[in-house]
Amino acid sequence: MDKNELRTLFDNEMRQNVTPPGFRREETDHVIRHVSLHSSESGFIIYAEVTSENAIKVIKGEQSRFGELNQGFEWKVYSYDEPSNLVDLLQEEGFEKGEKEALMVIALTEDHFLLSHDTSIVKEISDVEGINAIMKLEETIWNESFADLGERLWRDFTETNALRLYGIYEDDELVSAAWMYLEGENFSSMWGGSTLPAHRKKGHYTALLAARAKKAMELGHPILTVDASTMSEPILQKSGFERLGYSYGMLFPGGVTND
Repeated sequence: MDKNELRTLFDNEMRQNVTPPGFRREETDHVIRHVSLHSSESGFIIYAEVTSENAIKVIKGEQSRFGELNQGFEWKVYSYDEPSNLVDLLQEEGFEKGEKEALMVIALTEDHFLLSHDTSIVKEISDVEGINAIMKLEETIWNESFADLGERLWRDFTETNALRLYGIYEDDELVSAAWMYLEGENFSSMWGGSTLPAHRKKGHYTALLAARAKKAMELGHPILTVDASTMSEPILQKSGFERLGYSYGMLFPGGVTND
């Protein structure tokens, strides 16, 4: 499968025909809108078909719709979306531009080295204590609260079969963690991959990636995706991931991003 085929499939399964747990899908002539069913979380727009001529009208319409709902929202823009200046137009209408992330994708095959990589140090997390440990880890690394994320992960874990969580422990302390969602018919989206500073450069990131790759392959979702930071992108490239483009999370004030 070449890059164009992967991108087309990604757009179809991960943007146009998706309804994540905890959200209500609303489709218009121009956007696919997801409204959060939980008051503490923001909604988002993951796909849009707008032109230079109607973009501002559509943007203002979405601001009005989410305003009626008393809900902030994130508009996810990919570098290949049209119009090419959509990020600039959103900024002009009051959106805050998030960090640039690389859309990294790989279609696993049976002989990929991740599927034979040693993952004996990785443990699957399946209880609230483990999720609380992940939140403590994230808060220690980033020095901010991840309480909303913890609530969402526990809710998604107990109410759906789409979430898998993993961690690496040293002396009973969680030092590295990551999770993934099974999405569409073929995809698994990778999240997290955080490691305490004192425990980095030990191969934990790759071990967690391999553990998720094995489970994704086992469950029939062999195409892995990551919204990668500049730090993660070269590691993923070494594992065979391809960059299909870049994305920006454009946040309308009052909401929270869907990390």
